[in-house]
Amino acid sequence: MVCLACLLPLFLVPIVNILPLLFDFIMGKIYRVFGWEYRKPDRVPPACPYKPPTSSVNKQAEADGEPNPADPVKPGTVDVKKD
Repeated sequence: MVCLACLLPLFLVPIVNILPLLFDFIMGKIYRVFGWEYRKPDRVPPACPYKPPTSSVNKQAEADGEPNPADPVKPGTVDVKKD
């Protein structure tokens, strides 16, 4: 036998996934009553949180074991506090 708390996510996931669509539908109806046009906002496509970074420069520097060189400071560009 399965407890009800274990079955709860099976019913909540579809409801949570349909909320943005339901919101757009209801807002479209409300805007239509007032004679306005409701435009759906652009949604960000889902991204994989486990995707590794694609920076090959950092990987190459780590493989060489050398630290990244610091930018040289020119003598005239340093901010000096003047009283």
